[in-house]
Amino acid sequence: MSYALTLVPALDRPDLLADPVRVAVAGLGAGPDAIQVAEIDPDLADTAAFCERYQVPLAESANCVLIAGKRGGETRLAAALVLATTRADVNGAVRRLLDVRKCSFASRELATGESGMEYGGITPLGLPANWPVFVDAAVAAADRVVIGSGLRRSKLVLAGSVLAALPAASVVEGLATPVEPAGSSAE
Repeated sequence: MSYALTLVPALDRPDLLADPVRVAVAGLGAGPDAIQVAEIDPDLADTAAFCERYQVPLAESANCVLIAGKRGGETRLAAALVLATTRADVNGAVRRLLDVRKCSFASRELATGESGMEYGGITPLGLPANWPVFVDAAVAAADRVVIGSGLRRSKLVLAGSVLAALPAASVVEGLATPVEPAGSSAE
């Protein structure tokens, strides 16, 4: 399927990458077309609006959420990458993976301050090296997936295998649970 995006090799447009993302993409040594970037309207960066406007199926878009948990006074941070048709199982799978009693989404200030990325554009590429990146198995298996670029004004397109191969990545079966479609109700 073709998206309504103009894609170019990511390193050809470093202005469309947050600084830590640019460094990470350059360090991967992937082929020039392995990671592509597209400029988008930053007002449409949120998943539902983006997918509708740019004709990207939700099943080919992935969300990266930053999660914080505490144990013994220590804050543990991690990223979870799941398809937009699902949600990260924060208080189940992620909590167990972080080995904490309780965890939640990282605050906006913590997420942007620690990642060097814009809220709404956070991506697993370029996160601090000591943060685990949990990649849902469905994302890892995707032929191509659309993710953030670290900025709200662009998106990256790449194979899930590239994300699964990130140094801090772990592919996790059952990291995500399905999201109920709007208008449906569980009885």
